[in-house]
Amino acid sequence: MPMDDDHPNATASREQWRRVRTFLNDHRFALTGQLLAEGASGRLVPGLPLLARPHWIPGQPVPLERVRLRWQADTPPAVLDGGEPELDHVRARREDGTAFRYYSDAVGELARPRLFEDRSCYRLLEVAADGPTLTFGRGRYFDVINICEAAAHEYAASVLAGPDGRTPFRDAVGDPTDLARRPVMEAVTTLTVRHDRRTGDAEFLLHWRDPAKVASGGGLFQVMPVGMFQASHDAPWNEANDFDLWRAVLRELSEELLGGSEEYGSSKAPIDYEAWPLHRTLGAARQDGSLRMFWLGLGMDPLTFVTDLLTVAVFDAELFDEVFRRIVSTNDEGRRVGLDDATGRSVGIPFTAEQVDRLTTTEPMQPAGAALLRLAWGHREALLRR
Repeated sequence: MPMDDDHPNATASREQWRRVRTFLNDHRFALTGQLLAEGASGRLVPGLPLLARPHWIPGQPVPLERVRLRWQADTPPAVLDGGEPELDHVRARREDGTAFRYYSDAVGELARPRLFEDRSCYRLLEVAADGPTLTFGRGRYFDVINICEAAAHEYAASVLAGPDGRTPFRDAVGDPTDLARRPVMEAVTTLTVRHDRRTGDAEFLLHWRDPAKVASGGGLFQVMPVGMFQASHDAPWNEANDFDLWRAVLRELSEELLGGSEEYGSSKAPIDYEAWPLHRTLGAARQDGSLRMFWLGLGMDPLTFVTDLLTVAVFDAELFDEVFRRIVSTNDEGRRVGLDDATGRSVGIPFTAEQVDRLTTTEPMQPAGAALLRLAWGHREALLRR
C-alpha cells in the first residue's frame, strides 16, 4: 500500500500506532464507559455492559449439559476480515513504507504479547433459543485481533484525536451481533464459585489480566478461568474431540488454576479425556452434584466486540479444596486476585452484594466478567441451592 498524506513517514506512523495501543491498554475501562455513555448500540442488554440479542441471555440458568452444539463444516465467508480500507487511517507502516494490512501483523511486530499464536478456533455462526443450540464452523484466532482489537484501536485513536476523531471501520461493522458480517470467535468465560453448603458462604475467583502477556483485555479484572473456544491443537483429530464446552472449561481450570501446561500431547493423538484424572474426578462430581455447571448466555464487549460464552461452575467447598489445594497465584495470562481475610484460607472474593456491586461499577473489569457476575448474583438462589 503506498504512502499517503496521513502517514508522512513510516517511523512516525509506528510511533503513533504504539501511542494509541498503549493508550488503549491503559484506558480500556474508561473507553468502554465512554462508549456506553454515548449509547453506542441499541443491542446493549438492560442493566449489563454487554451487547446481545434478546434470546442470547436466558431467563434462568441452563444446566450446561442442555446446551447443544452443532457443527457446520462448510463455514461461509464473512463480509469483513479486518483488511478493509476503512482502517487505513490507523494502520502502522513497515520500514519500507508499506502498511500492515492486518492489525495482527502490526501487533506481532510492534507490540507482541507473550501469548500470540494464530490457532484455529470454533467460529460462532448461529444462536437458536431452543435448548439453546449453538452452531459453529471453522475460524482463526487472529480474526479476533484483526477485527476486534482493530476496532478498539480505532476508537481509542478517535478519542485521542478529539473532535476530529472518526471511526469508519466501526461504522462498517454495523451491528456487532450480526454473526454473518464478521468472523466471530468466542471465549468460554467461567465464573468459578466455591460454595460452603453448611454456612451458605460463597466466594469466586478473580483474575487480573496482564497486558504484557495477553493480546486482548489486558489491564482489566476478569473472572476465571477464561479461554478461547478452540481445539487443544491444530492437528485435525482434535477438531471433533475438543468440540465440547465442558472439555474447554476443564482444560482452562487445569491451566489457569493448577498451572497446567497447554501441551496435551494432542499434536500426536487426541486427548483421552476419560483417562485424565481431573476429568474423572470432576465428571464424577457433576454426577453427584458437588459440581454444578450452568450456562448464562453470551454477549459482546462494546469496545472490542469480543464475544464471550458465559458459564458458571459451582463447587462444593470440600471438592474445591481437594481438587485445587495447589491453586496457583500467577499463570501465563496474569495473576489471581483475593482479599486478605486474616485467615489465609480465602482463595477469592466473597460472593456478596457489596463485592459484586464494587467490581461491576467502580473497578476496571472486563464487560463479560461484570455481566456474568451481575447475572450470577441475580440467579444466586438457583445457582447456590443447598
